[in-house]
Amino acid sequence: MINKCQSRQEALYYVRSTIEHGWSRSVLTHQIESGLWQREGKAVNNFNATLPAVRSDLAQQTLKDPYVFDFLALTDNYTERELEQGLVEHITQFLLELGSGFAYMGKQFHIQVGQRDFYIDLLFYHTHLHCHVVIELKTMDFEPEHAGKLNFYIKAVDELVRREGDAPTIGILLCKNKDKLVAEYALSDIQKPIGVSEYQLTQSLPENLQSQLPSIEEIEQGLGGEL
Repeated sequence: MINKCQSRQEALYYVRSTIEHGWSRSVLTHQIESGLWQREGKAVNNFNATLPAVRSDLAQQTLKDPYVFDFLALTDNYTERELEQGLVEHITQFLLELGSGFAYMGKQFHIQVGQRDFYIDLLFYHTHLHCHVVIELKTMDFEPEHAGKLNFYIKAVDELVRREGDAPTIGILLCKNKDKLVAEYALSDIQKPIGVSEYQLTQSLPENLQSQLPSIEEIEQGLGGEL
């Protein structure tokens, strides 16, 4: 698979990553085919302004743009909750796409601020950065107010969930599309560390086609009839 790389630098990246993370041949193949080298560290973020230099570099390396969720098969008009549920149901593939160090803590993670209840889409802990990571999902184009809401969630996790020894919480906003300049403007005055990335669903199915697909039970019955 390494011979498919376009440059020596790219090939060395995959060789080093394979050694560091212990990737199997199938995982290495997936990472090359999904263009990991071109996507890693490319997300819009404000880490340089909100984190110390060393942590900023490490945090930026954990981000990708875009994230490729090619293990999901959703209808054209999927909701944020359906996207969230699909990622959780395929948590092994999702963690592989997120990268090394992410530990899943929960979905719709409950926090109470004052007399109000709030629910974070997905909460992770990063074992290399030693911090919580809040992930918010948007099935629409990025809007500046999304950054404000995520900033609020990060503040709440820092105050209510973070423990002694934990580094400051990081936020990742995954949206369908983004205008890079709009995202940069939105993050420029945000005080909490946030990255904004797009995601891709390469196996999105139209509703009329999905309804025609056989169920698992039907496939099993068909195979049984051939035995």
